[in-house]
Amino acid sequence: MSNTKRAYIGCQIFDGLKRHHDCALLVDASRVSAIIAGNEIPQDYEQVTLNEGLLCPGFVDLQVNGGGGVLLNDSPTADAMRVICDSHLPFGTTSLLPTLISDSIEQTRTAIQAAQEALSESDNGLLGLHLEGPHLCLARKGTHSAEFIRPMDKTDLESLISAAAALPSLLLTVAPEAVTPAQMSELSAAGAIISIGHSDAKFVDIEAAATHGASCVTHLFNAMSQLANREPGVVGAALQLGALSAGLIADGFHVNAKTIEIALRAKQGPGKIFLVTDAMSTIGTDLQELRLNNRVIKRADGRLTLEDGTLAGADLDMISAVRFMVEKVGISVDEALRMASLYPAQLLKRENQIDQLCAGTQADFLHLGDDLEINAVWRGGNQRSGNLC
Repeated sequence: MSNTKRAYIGCQIFDGLKRHHDCALLVDASRVSAIIAGNEIPQDYEQVTLNEGLLCPGFVDLQVNGGGGVLLNDSPTADAMRVICDSHLPFGTTSLLPTLISDSIEQTRTAIQAAQEALSESDNGLLGLHLEGPHLCLARKGTHSAEFIRPMDKTDLESLISAAAALPSLLLTVAPEAVTPAQMSELSAAGAIISIGHSDAKFVDIEAAATHGASCVTHLFNAMSQLANREPGVVGAALQLGALSAGLIADGFHVNAKTIEIALRAKQGPGKIFLVTDAMSTIGTDLQELRLNNRVIKRADGRLTLEDGTLAGADLDMISAVRFMVEKVGISVDEALRMASLYPAQLLKRENQIDQLCAGTQADFLHLGDDLEINAVWRGGNQRSGNLC
C-alpha cells in the first residue's frame, strides 16, 4: 500500500482505556489520527479490513535484559539494543527499556552512550535505558554478581544525573541500603525514574524513599524483604504506598498466581502493578544456555536458572505474560492489556506519546485473535510482523 493514510476496520478497538465497536482506527503515517465510527471514514483514507479480533496498543516493557541471542551485559552497544527491540516485536512489544544489570563502571558508561546512539534513530522501539544496579543490597543480590555491587558515590551520582539529562527515559533500580534519600531526590529532580529493588529494607526506609522521589518497585516479590507479621518490608510498602508502582514477572515461576491475585486486590493507588518480562537473550531463539558475568544460565521448562537454582531473569515474552494474567490469575483481557501497555507508559510519564490509541500518539498497535494470539504488529504505523497486509 502506498497511501500513508489508512483506516483499520473489521474488529473491535481497545484504545488503552476502553473498547470501541463498529469503529475505525485512522492512522496517518506514523501517528494515530482518531478512532471514528466505521461509516464516517474520510475518502482519502485507504481501508484495511481485519478479520475480527481486537486492535490494541503495543506493549511497553521496562525490564528487558536481552533477546534474539543478545544479552545487553555482554554487548552494551547500539546494535545489540536494536536486535533486542526487534526480537521482542513479534511478541507484541513495540517499546522497551534495554536493561543492564550490575556491571563495571566502564560497561555502564558504554551502555549509556550506546543508548544515546541508538536513540538518534527513529522508530526502533527504544525508550531509553534501565540500569538495574549496581547500587543494591548485597544480601538481596539475586543473580547479580557480588563484585559489582557497591554504594553510590559522588561520581556515580554525577554520571547518572548527566545520563538522565541525555536520555528520554532513565529507570534506575537502587536499594536504600546503597543510595541515600538525598541522592534519590537529586536523581528524581534530574528526571530519572527511581525504582526500589534488590533490597532488604524496612517499610520506613521505603516510605522515606518514596518521599524523596522513588516511584516504583522492581520485580515485585523477588529479591526483596517480604510482607511479614512484624515488618511489612519492601513488598508491604509496594502494596500500601500509593506513590509506588511495581513491575511484575508473570510467568508462574517468579510469583505464584494466587499471590498475584492477593497483590492486585491489596495494591493502593494511584500507583499500579504492571507487567515486565525480565527477559534474557533466549527470547526468539532456541538457545538452551547462556552466560552472564562468566556464570552459566540453564534454560529448561520455561525457567532460567544458575547452577545453584537461583532464577536468572526470565524466559518470558509479553504476550505470554498477558495470557498468564488472563488464564491463570483471572483478570479481564482489558486490564491485562493495560498492565502491559498503559501502566508502564504512565510510570514513564509518556502515556500521551505511546500505548494509547488516540490523536497524536505513535501508531504502535497489535491485532490479537480471540485466543490472544498475535496476528500482526505495527510500529510507527508500519506493519512489522504478521501477514495481514
